[in-house]
Amino acid sequence: MMLVEEAIPANLTGSRALQQYIFSILQTCNTIKKLKQIHTQIVINGFSNKNYLIVKLLSFYITSGNLLNAHKVFDRVENPSTSVWNQMIRGHSQGEEPQKLIELYNRMVEDGAEAEPNRFTYSFVIGGCARSRLLREGEQMHGRVVANGYYTNVFVQTNLVNLYVAGGGDDGVRKARRVFDEMIDRNVVSWNSLLAGYVRCGDLDGARRVFDEMPERNVVSWTTMIAGCAQNGSCKQSLNLFHEMRRASIELDQVVLVAALSACAELGDLKVGKWIHTYIEEKLNAGNQPLLVSLNNSLIHMYSSCGVIDKAYEIFMGMQRRSIVSWTSMITGFAKQGYAEEALEVFQWMQCLGTDDGRPDGITLLGVLCACSHAGFVYQGRQFFKCMNQNWGIVPRIEHYGCMVDLLSRAGFLDEAHILVESMPMRPNDAVWGALLGGCRIHKNDELASHVAQKLILELDPDRAAGYLVLLSNVYATAKRWQDVALVREKMVKMGVRKPAGRSWVQINGVVHDFVVGDWTHKHASSIYEMLSKITRQAKLEGYKLDISEVLLNVE
Repeated sequence: MMLVEEAIPANLTGSRALQQYIFSILQTCNTIKKLKQIHTQIVINGFSNKNYLIVKLLSFYITSGNLLNAHKVFDRVENPSTSVWNQMIRGHSQGEEPQKLIELYNRMVEDGAEAEPNRFTYSFVIGGCARSRLLREGEQMHGRVVANGYYTNVFVQTNLVNLYVAGGGDDGVRKARRVFDEMIDRNVVSWNSLLAGYVRCGDLDGARRVFDEMPERNVVSWTTMIAGCAQNGSCKQSLNLFHEMRRASIELDQVVLVAALSACAELGDLKVGKWIHTYIEEKLNAGNQPLLVSLNNSLIHMYSSCGVIDKAYEIFMGMQRRSIVSWTSMITGFAKQGYAEEALEVFQWMQCLGTDDGRPDGITLLGVLCACSHAGFVYQGRQFFKCMNQNWGIVPRIEHYGCMVDLLSRAGFLDEAHILVESMPMRPNDAVWGALLGGCRIHKNDELASHVAQKLILELDPDRAAGYLVLLSNVYATAKRWQDVALVREKMVKMGVRKPAGRSWVQINGVVHDFVVGDWTHKHASSIYEMLSKITRQAKLEGYKLDISEVLLNVE
C-alpha cells in the first residue's frame, strides 16, 4: 500500500508505531491530495477513533476550507474529545452557515458525552456569533461562560467585546465597554476590538480616548483610527495620525495606505498622496510585494480627485488585475474632470470583457450618467438610463434619477425633466428638485422655478433650504421680478436662514489655504485682493464682460 507517494516502512508492525508515523507525516502535509491519502490510511488502519490523529486531520481540512470532508471524518468518530469538537466548532465559526455552529455546540453539551466545553470552545462559538451577528445566541453564550467559570479568560472576553461591538450602536459599545472594564488581563487585540467599536458608531472622541490610553499599539490600532477618521469626515485628523504613525516608526501596511489615500482624495492633498505613491514604488514594488487591487484603486481615486487624471489613467493601465471598483473609479474620475468621452470609452471597454469584474453596478452607471450630464450627451444618457434594468439588472436609485434630471435640465429639456421627477417611484429629494431648479436658472424659466421652489420649501428644513432660496431669488432677478426677489428675501429673514459662504482652497508647499468671499483673515489678504483686481482689470481690457447674474443676496 502506498502512503503519500511512499511505502509504509516495513518495520512499522505495531499499531502505536504506525500511528506515530501517520502523525509525523500529518505534521508535514502541505496539499489536499496528500491529506486525502493520509485520511485513507487512517480509515483502513482502524484509527478513526484516535482523537489526537483526528484533531490534526480536522485542523488541516478546516484550515484549507474543506468543511465537507471534515464532517465526513467527524461523523466516524464514536466518542469525540473536546479538542475534536473544538475543531469542528472552529470550522463553522468561520463558515457560511453560522446557525450550524450553534447546533454543533448544542449537540456537544446535550449528547451526555465525556467531552465538555472549555475556554477554546466558548472563544470559537462567541467569535462565530460576533462574525455572523448572532447577538441573541452570543448573549446566551455570555451567560454560560459566566456560569461555567471561563469569564476571566482573555480570549473569551475579547470575543465578547467583539460580539457587542458587532451588535452596533451606542448600546453595543456600552456593553462592550462593560466587558472590557471587567477584564483582568487585556492584550492589544482586546484594545483594538474596543477601539473599532467606538469608530464604527462614529464616536471619534471616544475612539481617540481609547487610542490614547492604549499601553501598546500595533499597525491595526493605527489603521483603525486613520480609516475611522477618514470614513467619518475627519480627514485632516486622519492624515495627522498618519504622520504620527510614520514618526513612531510603525511599518506601513497596504491597508493603512488605502485609508490615508482616501483622506488625501477628500482633502485634495496631492503632496501626501504623491509621497504614499513613492513609498509604494520604493518599498512595496521594489520588494516584489504584490499590491492589493484596493491600493491601486485608492491611487486612482486620489489622483482623479486631485485633478491629475493622466497619472490616474497610467496606474489604471498598469494594473495586472482590475476589479469593478477599478473600472468605476476610472470612469468616475474621467467624468468629474470633464473627460466624458474618455469615461464612456472606458465603460465600453469594460463591457467588452464579458467577466464579472467587467459587469457594471449601480455606482458605475452613476459615473456614466454623470459623464453624460457634464458633457451634455442627452441621447446617450437617455439610452443608458433606459437600459439599466434591461441590460444589467440594475434598478435605478434616486441618485440615478438625480443625474438624469440634471442632464435634462442642463440641456434645456425642462418639461421632460419635470415629468421624470413627477413619475419617480420614490419621493424626490432636495438634490433632485435642486437639479431641476438649476436648469430653470440656466434657461431662465422662472415659472417652473417658482413651482419647484414651493416643493422644496415645504419639504426641507431651514438650513438646507437656504441655498435653493438664494438660487430662486437669482432666477427671479434675471427675469426682473423684483417683487418676488423681495418676497424670497423676506421669507429667508422670517425663516432665519442664511446661505453658508462658499469656500475654496489651494495647497502651496504642503500648506492648505482656505478662501471665503469677503474674508480678510488670511495673512496675505491684501496681496490676494490686489492680484484679483489686476486680473479683473486685465480681463476687462481684453473684452471680457463681467457676469453678475450669479451674485447672491446678502441676507442678514
